[in-house]
Amino acid sequence: MADADVIPIGSGGRPGRGSARRTTPSAAARSLAGKNSRAAKDRAPEPEQSETPGALGEPWIVGEQASPANADSAAPDFVAFERMVRDLFGTAGEEKVAELLAFVRRRLTGDYEVDEFGYDAELTDQVLLSVLRPLAEKWFRVEVRGIENIPDTGSALIVANHSGTMPLDGLITQLIIADHTNRPLRTLAADLVFRTPFVGEMSRKGGATLAGNDDAERLLRAGNLVGVWPEGFKGLGKPFSERYKLQRFGRGGFVSAAMRTGVPIVPCSIVGAEEIYPLVGNIASLARLVGVPYIPVTPFFPLLGPLGLIPLPSKWLIEFGEPIRTDDFPEGAADDPMLVFNVTDQVRETIQQTLYSLLMQRRSVFF
Repeated sequence: MADADVIPIGSGGRPGRGSARRTTPSAAARSLAGKNSRAAKDRAPEPEQSETPGALGEPWIVGEQASPANADSAAPDFVAFERMVRDLFGTAGEEKVAELLAFVRRRLTGDYEVDEFGYDAELTDQVLLSVLRPLAEKWFRVEVRGIENIPDTGSALIVANHSGTMPLDGLITQLIIADHTNRPLRTLAADLVFRTPFVGEMSRKGGATLAGNDDAERLLRAGNLVGVWPEGFKGLGKPFSERYKLQRFGRGGFVSAAMRTGVPIVPCSIVGAEEIYPLVGNIASLARLVGVPYIPVTPFFPLLGPLGLIPLPSKWLIEFGEPIRTDDFPEGAADDPMLVFNVTDQVRETIQQTLYSLLMQRRSVFF
């Protein structure tokens, strides 16, 4: 009898589409093959391996090879991450995350610039002002008026009242000008700020420099917006009972700097900062011991410890007045003490009258 060929039978009788198992001859085929059954079996073609193991039967490879279900198991995790990014950052979440990663890379590699005063524009925009923005918008609910009085180009000297025990009014003013004019405000700060560890370095990076005529004039001649708070620590540390009563504006150094450079002076009046830390006392002996102007006592500090450092959510109004021109003064006017005093008094009186007007317009301290 002729040798019998054994044909493997796949699923549905279609060659090459079986269950990927090795097929063996049936009993009838073995009886017909007789002694040559082994040879017939050897001549039988091997069944093709399934293109999709496990899809039409048992997998033909047993081991760590992932099935299609396991291969897709990482997809939900990535989708969840994308959803979380969108929830946190909005529709532009991917771009913001990319910008954040690029920012971190530049900080780690040192690929960023600072100017001759130590100002780090990228760090200020991406970190410092970003931290302040929710405080200004959600906590203090700052209302801004007269922003059109700040020039779009060129130099100007912003002169504002100072209050609130902690210098948050200067930081908030810096944020407001950056957001509304897209220009940085370079601030003049007392030397105590730069002697304080960490605070001094961050102030430099945030655009502050020493409150002196030399630095002020250099910044103004370079076309910057410069901010100054002439009351200094006298304004910050005044008792709550004297709120919104301007202290002395020093010797008018800021006016002489504006005159020498011929830039306008923009008065700035800030209502709301007086109430964030109502100053009811001062530990003067301890202040002298540690070398600071005052150690504040408020209704909540130091009684509540660190919780007392949370500012009260007062309603803020900030108004920028009409610029006072200095380019009309004759040459050498900055060296005339009486003229400098008169302009200083004009700026101070403008801010004081605006404060009174804003207080009458504000409905309440917190609303």
